Amino acid sequence: MIIMESIENPNLKKFIVTINFFMDDEFMSFVQPHRTYINLLINKGVIDSYAVSMESYRAWIMMTAETKEEITAYLKKSPLHPYWTYQIDELFVYDGQTYRLPALQMN
Repeated sequence: MIIMESIENPNLKKFIVTINFFMDDEFMSFVQPHRTYINLLINKGVIDSYAVSMESYRAWIMMTAETKEEITAYLKKSPLHPYWTYQIDELFVYDGQTYRLPALQMN
């Protein structure tokens, strides 16, 4: 479990972004540039996880930044931003299997 305070930068916080999107004829032409941008943010450590549901036209992005305004600035740089409405929520606790010690395997 991670309580939202970084040792390296105590001002960094975790945010979950919930995106609702729509599609038109041009939407798919922006997907590859958007994925390139998402990959850049993952490599920089800004995005922890990224998931998209085509069933509900919704996406979820776990992000790290100091403020919601910083998160908004990152989101506005995406080529798909005009297709989105979104909500940004600051997290208090962020937990999952990737933050646990590996299971012990007896030989």
